[in-house]
Amino acid sequence: MEKYRCILCGYVYDPVLGDSDSDIAPGTAFKDLPDDWVCPLCSAGKEDFELIEE
Repeated sequence: MEKYRCILCGYVYDPVLGDSDSDIAPGTAFKDLPDDWVCPLCSAGKEDFELIEE
């Protein structure tokens, strides 16, 4: 699964882990996050994330 990085603070959304602070279950792909989901560190929106090329 693809990881995404917040371009404002560097937080990495890892779908394997999900986001327990926002009740996002492990295994949730970035594209499947709710439209109103925000970065748990800086509150940036999904539009402020970029795909990490590995």
